Amino acid sequence: MRAIRAIVHGRVQGVFFRAYTRDKANQLNIIGWVRNNRDGTLECQAQGPEEAIVEFIEFLHHGSPSSRVDDVVVKDEQYDPNMRNFRITY
Repeated sequence: MRAIRAIVHGRVQGVFFRAYTRDKANQLNIIGWVRNNRDGTLECQAQGPEEAIVEFIEFLHHGSPSSRVDDVVVKDEQYDPNMRNFRITY
C-alpha cells in the first residue's frame, strides 16, 4: 500500500477537477480526499495499492476535460489506517 499527497498547479478550480478526481479514485478503489486551496491549486491525499496510485498520479497530470495542468508535485505520506473512503473536502 502507498500513500501520497499531491498539489496540482494550473487551471484546476472551477473545472470540475475535484469531482473527476473523486470519481477516478473510486474507480481505482483509492481512499483519501481532494480540495481546492486558496492559492488556486488543488490538493489531494490518496492511499491504495501501488499500481492504483501510479494510475491516479497519471490522471492528475491530465485532470478534467476543461482543466489545464501545469505541474503536479507528489510526496509520499504515512499510510492512515483510519481513512475509509474518498471524499471532496472544503
